[in-house]
Amino acid sequence: MKKRERAKRIDNVIFFPGMEKRLTDKGLESLHNKKFNEAITLLEEAKVLDPENDDILVGLVLAYFEAGSFKKAKKLANEMLLKGIGDYLQLVDLYLTILIQLHEYQEIVETIEALLEEKEIPPEKIDHFLTILQFSKRMAENHLQDDSEDDPEESDHNKLNLFENNNLNQQMLLISGLAEKNIRPYVPEIADYLKADNGHPFLKTILLTLLKEQEIDKEIVVKKFSLEENVIPANLPEVRGQPRMEEVKVLLESGLESNNPVLFENTIGMVERVFFISYPFKLEPDNPAAWAGAIQLLAEEYLGLDPKIGEIAREYAVHPKEIGQAIVKIEEIEKISYPNI
Repeated sequence: MKKRERAKRIDNVIFFPGMEKRLTDKGLESLHNKKFNEAITLLEEAKVLDPENDDILVGLVLAYFEAGSFKKAKKLANEMLLKGIGDYLQLVDLYLTILIQLHEYQEIVETIEALLEEKEIPPEKIDHFLTILQFSKRMAENHLQDDSEDDPEESDHNKLNLFENNNLNQQMLLISGLAEKNIRPYVPEIADYLKADNGHPFLKTILLTLLKEQEIDKEIVVKKFSLEENVIPANLPEVRGQPRMEEVKVLLESGLESNNPVLFENTIGMVERVFFISYPFKLEPDNPAAWAGAIQLLAEEYLGLDPKIGEIAREYAVHPKEIGQAIVKIEEIEKISYPNI
């Protein structure tokens, strides 16, 4: 008969059998769902119970990294390398990625040179590591030059200068580069852009999604379409899963998907554009049926048809005035240009 697993006792706290697995599974699920702070809490608890479990530790390194806690990620990855926990080469790759985020290029150079000297790199990976080595040597040299030439207090390292560039495409390229970075050093400048009257609504949505992805829980003012709202990015709904947008899609799907697939596809594209640009605001009218009716009417017009607002209003059981109100907003949003990159 299999012996019953005994409960663990740590610092006079009793943990029941299987607790570390449940914490690990939940932590890795939170990591997968981009709930990085939640993943850190769960995986740190699991690490207490099973301190050398490579699944827990790798998950925790990734959670630290994604949450922008690069120093914690570096410390834990370094400990794993020294103890030989996990897949060595994969961990080295992750460790180097963390060092890149920390701009510790000289340490990258020293690490890779040591690996080459000890012949720890398999032949098929040598080109990969040599590329990182050459890049890091250049960056290390540039940093030395920057340190000698620039006053640290006047460094623009953590500045986007969004207000100094009026080209939408260039601004978009600049912002898209933040997706792979720790966004926290840029939050004050991003907050200024989000509350500025002249900030572009499309770019504001992109910036909000980046803040949400990195779980920024600071209250920020957002202005769009003469509206203003205080939001906490971490608490916002996903831009592609806004509740009212989903309601509008369901209404259009039930009325059009089987009867007129071409019109349905056009309406869905418009729904996504409108709600993307207006995010995170809930524009008036509040009734999802009014938005569904307005979007169907405009989509029919774009296709060269001659829709009647009264007929569409009856179809969606909504007053024509509400559809007209939604049409005004949609036409305003549809005039907004998108970056072409």
